[in-house]
Amino acid sequence: MKLNEMLGIQYPIIQGGMANIATGEFAAAVSNAGGLGLIGSGGMNADTLKEQIRICKSLTKNPFGVNLMLMNPDTEKMAQILVEEGVKIVTTGAGSPGKYVPMWKEAGMKIFPVVSGVALAMRMQRCGVSGVIAEGTESGGHVGEMTTMTLVPMIADRLEIPVIAAGGIADGRQLLCAFALGAVGVQIGTALLATKECPIHENYKQAVVQAKDNGTTVTGRISGVPVRILKNQMAREYIRLEKAGAKKEKLEQYTLGSLRRAVFEGDTKNGSLMAGQVVGQIHEIRSVKEVLDGICREYRETLKKLEETELYHTK
Repeated sequence: MKLNEMLGIQYPIIQGGMANIATGEFAAAVSNAGGLGLIGSGGMNADTLKEQIRICKSLTKNPFGVNLMLMNPDTEKMAQILVEEGVKIVTTGAGSPGKYVPMWKEAGMKIFPVVSGVALAMRMQRCGVSGVIAEGTESGGHVGEMTTMTLVPMIADRLEIPVIAAGGIADGRQLLCAFALGAVGVQIGTALLATKECPIHENYKQAVVQAKDNGTTVTGRISGVPVRILKNQMAREYIRLEKAGAKKEKLEQYTLGSLRRAVFEGDTKNGSLMAGQVVGQIHEIRSVKEVLDGICREYRETLKKLEETELYHTK
């Protein structure tokens, strides 16, 4: 069963729950375009999350969900709000949702934790979740070490629950690849940054569109908190200081509030422009519908081409 059939949506595509970006309005736009929109709780408190859920409800009749960052100080309240507001789909990150799973399942919710390794994926299966999102290091924001190409089949081979692929997916060829690796659908984020509906600053969108194939880098590898962002002045200085052995307090001067500077102020020099390695594939600002329609159209076209190759006609 494909993800769209599981969730009652048109396309097997989830929008990543990007902190400070994935508002209720943006999630509704994705859901209205045929994907599954997610409200990103990162950077929100409980009251803000409730407000964004209600905004999303007012703008779409299609399924939507919430991404819950489990390190948020308001996690307990937020977990309960999801039940009270009738949210039916939740993805989680930055921890284990185990303590909330019974309550969420009783409320009829589908639960998809983001995982970056086989051991964590198996642990989540034992918790009783609905499926996992296997996110490779190609993705934007906080990243693990394994690539999507290696991570997804390893997890799919070990789990009995559905696996959703994330990281390095922006077109139909990559969607087809995800299915071939054992996924039931995909989660995308970077491909949706350069959309008319995305609420980030125009400078941020233009930085994504103008980025080259090697346009991203990872800060925090040495300190153990790797984050993939677009290369800019802040990233270069952070990495220089990190390699020189700078202390955590010094490095935090560069990262505290840096995502908000990028998203709301359009500071492309000192802001944290989180984006994945697929930026080199993004060349224009389109509508969310154009992005999703295009991915699925290219998927069908690529599949047809493969079926016509000699590989399918060998004796």
